[in-house]
Amino acid sequence: MFLFAVFLLCSCNSKPVSTDPLPRETAALHPWFHDVTEDSGVGFTYRNGEEADHYAILETLGGGVALFDYDGDGLLDIFVTGGGYFEGQQIRGHPCRLYKNLGNWHFRDVTHEVGLDEPRFYTHGAAVADYDRDGWPDLLVTGWGRVALFHNVADKQGGRRFVDVTREAGLNDDSWSTSAAWGDLDGDGYPDLYICHYVNWSFANNPTCIGFDHKTRDVCPPGNFTALPHRLYRNNGNGTFTDVGKEAGLRSERPDKDYGKGLGVILADVKGDGRPDIYVANDMTDNFLYLNHTPPGRHACPRIVLQEVGLDSGVARDDRGAPNGSMGVAVADYDGSGRPSLWVTNYENELPALYRSQRADAKGRTLFTFATTAAGIAAIGQLYVGWGTGFLDVDHHGWEDLVFVNGHPNRFPPGKGRRQQRPVLLRNLGNGRFKEMTMQGGAYFTSEHQGRGVALGDLDNDGLVDLVVSHANEPVAILRNQASAGNHWLGVELRGQEHRDIVGARITLEIDGRRLMRFAVGGGSYLSSNDARHVFGLGPATHAGRLTVHWPNGQTQHWDGLGIDRYWRLVEGKSKAE
Repeated sequence: MFLFAVFLLCSCNSKPVSTDPLPRETAALHPWFHDVTEDSGVGFTYRNGEEADHYAILETLGGGVALFDYDGDGLLDIFVTGGGYFEGQQIRGHPCRLYKNLGNWHFRDVTHEVGLDEPRFYTHGAAVADYDRDGWPDLLVTGWGRVALFHNVADKQGGRRFVDVTREAGLNDDSWSTSAAWGDLDGDGYPDLYICHYVNWSFANNPTCIGFDHKTRDVCPPGNFTALPHRLYRNNGNGTFTDVGKEAGLRSERPDKDYGKGLGVILADVKGDGRPDIYVANDMTDNFLYLNHTPPGRHACPRIVLQEVGLDSGVARDDRGAPNGSMGVAVADYDGSGRPSLWVTNYENELPALYRSQRADAKGRTLFTFATTAAGIAAIGQLYVGWGTGFLDVDHHGWEDLVFVNGHPNRFPPGKGRRQQRPVLLRNLGNGRFKEMTMQGGAYFTSEHQGRGVALGDLDNDGLVDLVVSHANEPVAILRNQASAGNHWLGVELRGQEHRDIVGARITLEIDGRRLMRFAVGGGSYLSSNDARHVFGLGPATHAGRLTVHWPNGQTQHWDGLGIDRYWRLVEGKSKAE
């Protein structure tokens, strides 16, 4: 992420693009997004403590956002992590915040009343899942020196609150944790937990580094530090977890400078068998792809079995065979192939990576090709440092577009580089290619920010996917999607039978001779948790065809003629949509 020499090695075939704000006169007349933060009631800033001038790498990662309906009122609420500060060499935490969605783009801070104002530690990420299958979403928070698991319980007054159950659950993780993802890996219905760890920085290991100008102190690059082993916790189904990373085959159980500096993770069915696999974005080291080979049926085989195939599958490095400084991750069928391709945001002087899924070869191997250039994405240049990201059909035209936020982690970027950078919007043209449409995004997209985490979700239930962005030392931004072009849509919420975890499910919608695909995932973006619902853009079509769900348990269900321009809840095993 902080390569001091790589900026001298830009590809001669890539023409850098300025990240200066676009002229106002070129902005679109009808922008896709409107910044509604000012009047929303959400006024919060992630603080990284850089004012202490320790130049600690801890300051660089930033924080994330989680969008979930914690109280079951049908509206997505907003959780943001707070970061931290330093008292001498003591690392302290700023409080996180939970904002209840009141409707009509108004929110209220309910952090204290729901019990999320403690414990305070230097926080980064948030991951959401119903870990105990009681029907209510729970929350995991990651950061420096610990994680915190909050159980969503009734408050005996008709509302909900959160209880810290970290110790009781056995999540005694005292390392430096970043992104995390939930998903049922062993088929017992309970979501297991993957936690990324970063590097072995501490005040005992905080060397003085000179920046790009060769004279000014700056944050040290991750190459100065050894990777920390990641963690995989199996859900025991009784409210507790067991660390099974070593026996499951996590590669980063063998710490080494050369791999495993984890920043992003996503769980999705990559190989098409209904069970979630794990893809991990690592910083300056090979990315991991763990294929899930756990035999079905927990009683037959209680052990999770993973095989790391990132390099063999073509998703560990870029098209030059070099590992990248990777941060954000997402999964989508962007080209209509019916297969999940992987998307990764990377450091400057590196292209973001679009790994296009190929059909399995004669040996049954899952393979990908580096498709960034072929998809037209290389045209944006290599000056961005990308973080949070995701696929969304901005205006329901029938193809999933791309968004990612940017910002330089160093105090003094090289050359004419800036800490604040513009976000990027990429329009999916429907032919396997993308076109940059950033200025269509509106005022937020034509200005510069220190972007970090971004969460995607429909905050007002109108079918248009909105954005919430966390920045470093800059207020969180709430961006309302107003890109309606008269197109239609269909929304889907999946529910597992008896609240079984459904990460790994695949959804297919037939519409006008096409098949649109969506994937139920755990984790994704960067340090963040998205709306779990799926929105299909239908274009001008006024009727939806057959919708098929392939559940992780191997069962398949069909629904025909679902009404459009609304959300449907599809419950595993029930034939009637709700």
